[in-house]
Amino acid sequence: MIVVSHFLKWICTAKVSERAAAAAALAHAYVNNTLPFEDRCAAEAALTLLLDDPSSKVRQAMAEALSMSRHAPVQVIAALAADQPEVAALVVARSPLLTDADLIDRVAAGTLATQKLVADRPFVSMQVAAAIAEIGEADACVTLLKNCGADIASLSFRRMTERFGHLGPVREALVGDVRLPADCRHTLLVRLGETLKGSPLVQALMGAARADRLLRDACTKASLTLIEATNADEHEALAEHLRLRGDLTASFLIRTVAHGKIDFFGRALVVLTRRSEQRVASLLAAGNDVALRALLTSAGLADATHAIILRALRIWREVANGKRVAGVQEVSWLMLKELGGQGAQGDLATLVKSIHLDALRENARGHALAIAAA
Repeated sequence: MIVVSHFLKWICTAKVSERAAAAAALAHAYVNNTLPFEDRCAAEAALTLLLDDPSSKVRQAMAEALSMSRHAPVQVIAALAADQPEVAALVVARSPLLTDADLIDRVAAGTLATQKLVADRPFVSMQVAAAIAEIGEADACVTLLKNCGADIASLSFRRMTERFGHLGPVREALVGDVRLPADCRHTLLVRLGETLKGSPLVQALMGAARADRLLRDACTKASLTLIEATNADEHEALAEHLRLRGDLTASFLIRTVAHGKIDFFGRALVVLTRRSEQRVASLLAAGNDVALRALLTSAGLADATHAIILRALRIWREVANGKRVAGVQEVSWLMLKELGGQGAQGDLATLVKSIHLDALRENARGHALAIAAA
């Protein structure tokens, strides 16, 4: 205690550099538990008093020494976290003593730099991540998404998608995160399509109507690819998302069946009919045509679509049971034959023809690449 008493008298006349060095030494001695109990109490009082030092260099030296310790005085850490940016940054980025409530307050009241420091801490709780997703700036959200130590809830991913999905850096960070829910990925696909469609260059090259049609088709195809990359347990959530957006259309469902995405098709029927997952799966696997037609009607699919869907389901059943080898090209051709072949007319025939032509092109492209690689 005598040493601390002398220290407190000495700092009144010491130079800034001397005070900073002494403050760091005192802080290290405190957190290392090298002081007797009475001296430790005196040291804590001295460190608290040093918070009033007119030089930020002194407080910065304290922050450097105390920021990573669980034994630092809580009141000192709290004060340093609210200090000037160069002082607060050390504590906000490192201190294990800051609670979630403290960090959320820093996110709410702090600058972008402070938000990024919180987002980049070694561990960010779900509650703090939610605060950043809700009120943080775009760059802070990017930092959060790149932090593998951040625990981010699905709801927070959705809020960042809603708030900043139109911004390239955030969109890139979201798509690069394997935890991103499938419905968010679809929303980002749509946002990207909307951004491209509104580009003056695209408008000038294609015209508004053609750009709209091409980008809508591209989004549909990208959605099919997205289904492949989505875990089965997310299929129902993705289907519900598409339904709410108005994208779970008959043409999209026909595409999913033609491409053999029967698991997703089943989840979509669960969403549309509100039947049990078990019941729908049972019908798709072994149900007769009468029961399947009733299910498709319940899902709002027109009678005209039933025959081609049933034809595709029968083929994919045989494939699943090992009785047949087939792909999208053959399935779409047989669906088209159900409508009358190449000479068939109408919107439904046009849709199935486009699916078949896409499959032909994709297979030819794959064949050519295989030849080139041989």
